Amino acid sequence: MVIKVFLASSSGSTAIKKKQQDVVSFLDALKVDYTELDIACNEQNRMWMRQNVPEEKKPPNGIPLPPQIFNEESYCGDYETFFDAKEDNAVYTFLGLPPPPGSKEVPVEERNGGSHREEEEEEEEEGQAEGESGQADDEETEGDTAPAEEEDEEEAEGEEDHNEEAQAEEEEDQEREDLQSEEEEELQQLEEEEDAEEQEEDEAE
Repeated sequence: MVIKVFLASSSGSTAIKKKQQDVVSFLDALKVDYTELDIACNEQNRMWMRQNVPEEKKPPNGIPLPPQIFNEESYCGDYETFFDAKEDNAVYTFLGLPPPPGSKEVPVEERNGGSHREEEEEEEEEGQAEGESGQADDEETEGDTAPAEEEDEEEAEGEEDHNEEAQAEEEEDQEREDLQSEEEEELQQLEEEEDAEEQEEDEAE
């Protein structure tokens, strides 16, 4: 795989020259093999670059400016996307190259695998959290049921006590009535006896 960097050696734009220099200097620092293709002196390079830059990546006027970077026939990007990849420590991914040993950049496969594992871990954590939440709800439900049962028992005991008290009162009332009846009978008997004695006295006289 050959990295192709399309440049304009005789560009009159200071900004374009600076961008081109930034790209090649960084590639040199990374020791990435690349080929410089001059579009200022070679019409074929100019036409090939213009034809192979994707339409959505071209500016409004339809003419892409250098530097433009390719991996063989595959378009990598322009200076802005290269700069973003450099800031994200993802230049090898931008170029479509595997990171060399000792590089801080994580390969695309590992990134995707890592993100997939992270999603699985998040799903497991959510599942555990839901399980714990369900268990807590069950415990709360049991906790709510226990006081309700205790209240029912207390109410039942209260009703029994009330019934016993009512029964005791009824028995007392019955006893009082019985005593009152006995007293009335005794008084009536005494009155009858007195009347009988008075009648006997009258007859004796």
